[in-house]
Amino acid sequence: MKTGTYLHFNGNCKEAMTFYADVLGGDITMLMQFKEAPEEMCKSFPKEILDLTMHCTLEVGDLAINASDFFNDKEKFKAGNNFAVSLNSEDEDEAITVFNGLVEGGFVMMPLEDAFWGGKFGMLQDKFGIRWMLSLENSSS
Repeated sequence: MKTGTYLHFNGNCKEAMTFYADVLGGDITMLMQFKEAPEEMCKSFPKEILDLTMHCTLEVGDLAINASDFFNDKEKFKAGNNFAVSLNSEDEDEAITVFNGLVEGGFVMMPLEDAFWGGKFGMLQDKFGIRWMLSLENSSS
């Protein structure tokens, strides 16, 4: 299992990640806007977020920093809720066990389920208030 940091921004993700790439000498290897999601999903998004960043990956040496613009209809952006620990697994049993273990006493923000880009994805907040994002890279489903 691999771990990393996932940052959330308040509408300026692309600007921030470009800045970090320049300062750290890295490369942005992925940049997807919300409008690039499947059409059915886009219909549920407010129009004002369609040009914002849904996902960005900055690679610096062996480090990958992932980020997106913050979008959550249940809460507003604020410093302190703008990061998560990102876990990536290739083993479905491991991913399910870790997800279910971390959510004990916390709450599911997004169930661990099939993702339109492949594999599975889920988000949770643990009983200590830490946010986790879990990706299953090679789903057997």
